[in-house]
Amino acid sequence: MEGITFDENTISYIAFFQRITGARVKDCIDTDDKVIFIVEPGYLGMAVGKKGEIAQKLRRMMKKDILIVEHSNNPGTFIANLFHQFKVQGVEVEDRPRGTHATVKVDPSLKGKAIGRDGSNLRLARRIVRRHHPIDSISVD
Repeated sequence: MEGITFDENTISYIAFFQRITGARVKDCIDTDDKVIFIVEPGYLGMAVGKKGEIAQKLRRMMKKDILIVEHSNNPGTFIANLFHQFKVQGVEVEDRPRGTHATVKVDPSLKGKAIGRDGSNLRLARRIVRRHHPIDSISVD
């Protein structure tokens, strides 16, 4: 697992997010095109709002795409939460000689989007998961 550190910009995003939503943030990752908020278990509904209205408000205010993910101490559940928008059909976590690997089974019509252009979504997912669980690799099936 990687350590979690925040820069000044990320801390301001967390403070803003918590002030607007009232949800407790466990982690925040700022990328070029989006901000990912990992919220404590039980706070997802509060963070997203009815029909996603709070999430949409945040997108407009921050002028960035955002992703809100509920944390879980169970690696399989956390990975399923991370890939939720791709209609996860299951997550298999297994120990291999080179470390722990997770395979995410998604809706076949959304597999390309789950992986992302040149694997960008998958790389980001690996980065996020490593910050919270001892998972060495992830693949999408």
